Amino acid sequence: MEHKTLLDMLSDANEIVKRLSFDDVIKLIETGNTLIIDVREESEVLAGRIKNSIHIPRGLLEFSFELGSPNNPGNANADTNLVFYCAGGYRAALAAETMYKMGFKNVFNAGGFNEWVERNGEVS
Repeated sequence: MEHKTLLDMLSDANEIVKRLSFDDVIKLIETGNTLIIDVREESEVLAGRIKNSIHIPRGLLEFSFELGSPNNPGNANADTNLVFYCAGGYRAALAAETMYKMGFKNVFNAGGFNEWVERNGEVS
């Protein structure tokens, strides 16, 4: 088995997952068929989260989605835009890559919550 470092894993994820700008995320939200998924830990979410986002900690993500399942959050299917964010964008990249490998085609990295707040994005 090939050994990979965190940097290797992030590099692989970033080749698959597009990193969106703040404006790109807003455009996707406006088009509909988009879920914003917060993969931070519960303690991090206490500081707030992107308005209308779904909180699923990174460690539970694979247990929450299954391609073709009617039980997916927000009824996500293979064509749903899944936009992930965390504190700095690293976990979001890995989460989006995982969902891509599970069959979800439209996965994106929105980066970090602090960037969202600095750009005056809506929070709850």
